[in-house]
Amino acid sequence: MVDTIHFTPWSALAGGALIGLAASLLVVANGRVAGISGLLGSLMSPTDSGRGEKALFILGLLAAPLLWALFQAWPAIEFKTGAVGLVVAGLCVGIGTRYGSGCTSGHGVCGLSRLSPRSIVATLCFMFAGFVTVFVLRHLLGFGA
Repeated sequence: MVDTIHFTPWSALAGGALIGLAASLLVVANGRVAGISGLLGSLMSPTDSGRGEKALFILGLLAAPLLWALFQAWPAIEFKTGAVGLVVAGLCVGIGTRYGSGCTSGHGVCGLSRLSPRSIVATLCFMFAGFVTVFVLRHLLGFGA
């Protein structure tokens, strides 16, 4: 069921368009796919080239919420788990992006737009895993209900 009171299609559309624009500009300007896990991982490698533009791209991601705060109030964020749950979830996502050779931005945004078969399979797999996880946690185990 859609929460019609908090449904914000225009801001979601604008956010999606900005993500697409940023990913497109990175490909056109630098020939690099905007996979955030790959960009962040390559910043950790001392021998990788193009560190400056990668760092600026990541800095832009971190600065965007601060820019948002100049025009709008921060949205309410509510976690239904503790610190341990967040750490475990973060580790699972991090490990998954390494095994899957990319993340939602690399495969889901950039890979799908290029009709990459590998990205189509990866996106289907992580979306399916997310659906199953939510179903099991909410409906079978009763978390977050």
